[in-house]
Amino acid sequence: MSNINPLIPQRADPQIFKHTDGYYYFTASVPSYEGIELRRAKTIKGLADAETKMVWTKPDTGSYSDLVWAPEIHFNQGAWYVYFAAAPNRELKEGMFQHRMYAIKCADENPLEGAWDFCGQIDTGMDTFCLDATTFSHKGILYYLWAQKEEGIKGHSNIYIAPMETPTKIKGEPIRLSIPEYDWETRIFWVNEGPYVLKRNGKIFITYSASATDENYCMGLLTADEDADLLDPASWQKSKEPVFTTCYENKMFGPGHSSFTVSEDGKTDLLVFHARNYTEIEGDPLWNPDRHTFVKAVDWDDNGMPIFGSPADLLQL
Repeated sequence: MSNINPLIPQRADPQIFKHTDGYYYFTASVPSYEGIELRRAKTIKGLADAETKMVWTKPDTGSYSDLVWAPEIHFNQGAWYVYFAAAPNRELKEGMFQHRMYAIKCADENPLEGAWDFCGQIDTGMDTFCLDATTFSHKGILYYLWAQKEEGIKGHSNIYIAPMETPTKIKGEPIRLSIPEYDWETRIFWVNEGPYVLKRNGKIFITYSASATDENYCMGLLTADEDADLLDPASWQKSKEPVFTTCYENKMFGPGHSSFTVSEDGKTDLLVFHARNYTEIEGDPLWNPDRHTFVKAVDWDDNGMPIFGSPADLLQL
């Protein structure tokens, strides 16, 4: 292993959400893929040793009884929601798992202590593989943003957006924002996944991840003006090159599945991501537990665009 220490080891698809109560909330895929784990702390560093709570565990059978992936916690319209993907089993159909997206809800102030209710499936109108849902609000509208397979388009997943009627129901048809098309998006697997929003400098940024989950994994960027129609694909500009990639020199491989938070003083934007410290993976990378959670600062250029830099340039906690 390299001398670059993760904030939290063996937690892939990490998300850190800073709430108005002053706590940072952390969730991620656990190596067993059996449920949804939460922790919270007053500082980023404190998350490393914070008590963990498994707030929801998958049932033994049924359509969401296996492979619980990429949970995200959000506070929408007065309640806590965790959005996640799960599958009925580990069987592949036409080379793909059969994940669909679901949500759980907690109305209590402290989501680690409150009761969670299962809300059911988030139906997008497309009955295909889907995952990595996130939400964000803009100009009074709550949006759902996710990755999904669309029939007739090569690859495993594209990026979609839709407004929400409620925190568990989308309104209207999904709008496709990006498909895997560049070389760096189509290495081994044709993938656009793991979208997350950062709003700064009069712009809305969506980071997403591309290619296979080994050292080829990397991040792309979509950018729209904050006054644009976010449901118009023409409003979004896509980076032609990846914005965050493997650093071979420092053994930070396959950085991606990003989320964003802010420093304790609210002055610095922080990128939360996972990466591995080695490439010699036995078997399928999906079953390798050593994707670790890292945090680094985001810089900004003179045009108000984010500079993600090297995955080895980590936040000093």
